[in-house]
Formats: sequence, structure tokens, C-alpha cells
Amino acid sequence: MSVDWKPGMFVHLDLTVPDAPAVRDFYADVIGWTPEPLGEDWMMLAPDGTPAAGVCHARGENADLPPQWLAYVAVDDLDASLAAVRARGGEVVAGPKGEGQGAYAVIRDPAGAVLALILR
Repeated sequence: MSVDWKPGMFVHLDLTVPDAPAVRDFYADVIGWTPEPLGEDWMMLAPDGTPAAGVCHARGENADLPPQWLAYVAVDDLDASLAAVRARGGEVVAGPKGEGQGAYAVIRDPAGAVLALILR
């Protein structure tokens, strides 16, 4: 994976749901995104072909992800960020998953908001 993510920046959005094909088609019709297969899931492309978001199946590694739009923020040190989450009263909801660049974890802040942290 070769990306130029800057730490602290939102870098991606995913939606993980039980009926991914229906939701994929919903957003294709409502927004005009074009689904492009990405393994068993889909990258949703904006009309100009730019990746806009992912629509994923809630199964396997994704089974424990919440059924909501999940924003990903780039971090330089995932382990340190997760330690800070715990120290500041947050919770690690899922993960870490994956290895190296692109590894991520889903957190819940003390107010209950969910966010994904992804290693840049």
C-alpha cells in the first residue's frame, strides 16, 4: 500500500452492514457513486472515478464493526494512540486489525462517538 496520508487527517470512510449489496445499490442510486469490486466488498467511486467510500459486508474480520459510516483518521503510531485512548477514558471497540501501513482499530471516545484510527 502506498499512500500519502498526513497524521491527524481524515483519510477514508467505510460503511459495514449485513446487506452490503442493497446498501451499495442504494448509494449508487442516491448519490451517483459507481461500485467497483474490492475483494468481496466495494469501493464506491465518485462520478469522476475518484474513490469516495467503501461499502463492506459485516462478516469475518468486519463482523464486529458498527453499522454506521466510519471515518478513518491517520496516525503515526497506532499502539501509542490506542494506549492514549484507554488512558483518556475511551475504549478500543475493534482491532487492531492488519499489520504495517493500513493497520487500524475502531475506538469509542468518552462521549460515545466511534472513529477508526489507521496507521499511515
